[in-house]
Amino acid sequence: MQNEQVKPNFEFVALMASLMSIVALTIDAILPAMADIGIAINSLDPTKNQLLVTMIFLGLGVGQLFFGPLSDSLGRKPIVYLGFTVFLVASIICLFAPNLEIMLVGRVLQGIGLSAPRTISISIIRDTYKGDYMAKIMSFVTAFFILVPVVAPAIGKAVMGITGWQGIFYMQLFFALVVGIWFYKRQVETLKPEYKVPFSFNVFIKGTKEIFRYKETVSCTMISGLITGSFLVYLSSAQHVFEELYGLTETFPYVFAGLALSVGFSTLMNGTLVLRFGMRNLSFAALVAFTIIALSYSLLFLNSKDPSITILLLFLSLQFLCLGFIWGNMRSIAMEPIGHIAGIGAAITGFISTILSIPISIFVGSFIEDSVWALFAGLGVCGLISVVLFMIFKTRPLFANNHAFSNQT
Repeated sequence: MQNEQVKPNFEFVALMASLMSIVALTIDAILPAMADIGIAINSLDPTKNQLLVTMIFLGLGVGQLFFGPLSDSLGRKPIVYLGFTVFLVASIICLFAPNLEIMLVGRVLQGIGLSAPRTISISIIRDTYKGDYMAKIMSFVTAFFILVPVVAPAIGKAVMGITGWQGIFYMQLFFALVVGIWFYKRQVETLKPEYKVPFSFNVFIKGTKEIFRYKETVSCTMISGLITGSFLVYLSSAQHVFEELYGLTETFPYVFAGLALSVGFSTLMNGTLVLRFGMRNLSFAALVAFTIIALSYSLLFLNSKDPSITILLLFLSLQFLCLGFIWGNMRSIAMEPIGHIAGIGAAITGFISTILSIPISIFVGSFIEDSVWALFAGLGVCGLISVVLFMIFKTRPLFANNHAFSNQT
């Protein structure tokens, strides 16, 4: 069923991207409303309110650990429906939460529910394609998916202006309903009956042992966690940085959108270039650039006040241009040798990378009160560790016989 040469149609890419996009909408649409939500639930500490973003990632990590293996047993489609149901319940909890603690429970459950469509979309792609063509498809799916963070804060701000912050959660539920119906009507089951595996907790042990047989899979999973964790620092603190430190209350959605476009542009370029240069070469070059940019900022502005907004946006734009060449490729490299256990493989690697990212985000984010320097320091350290891991555990030479290596699976 896997193909290396047959291109997917536009609807397939759009549907897979939409399944992933619900996560981005759920995270990014509330960013302009963070202060209002904090007031409504009597939580006025911006560093604590960052948990409204961070904790949804905890749910994503835990949820996919179970939904992935279940999808290998029951099929891909039933698990997506189950995830949407959990998301519905979680959203209702968030809507009526009286305090930060209950709201965080709802956000964790939202993450658990959304981990199903997020993880299963990757499994469906891996069921159907492999090699650099899988990386190409993942890049186009991710580029499509990036459009949601571009517009989500602006949409969230507009909805909030009409209905209050609660309207953002109702909007998310409506979008989930539309995508769920589309998925039900148009997507076929991609897991063949002969490949179904009876569910048991032993599948976690066997799957983990199988994954740890491949050192490149483990290293790329850890790299994904490090890079995601450093980016999550930005995501959770963006409203505080731009609205409170730089006073961009009205223009925050547009600044956020412009930076998201940087990621989207590079992701789209990765989909075009990956077949020519190979996913390993592109991701390594991007990791090196990512690290150099972050460390340069850290050295330039060490023990000094934050630069102008123009300089900050320049550094962040360059930083985010690198991400499009890292995320999709790292996930594809990690998944490449474990296609025979795509469901549990996506679940365990996703769990490891997500759980690794959360303490990074909470720790580094706690230092972002009066300055953004800690953000770039965190990006630089995570990038440096990632470069070292990639160099130590790579299984193929870089920048040599690119085409020959890129087409092997």
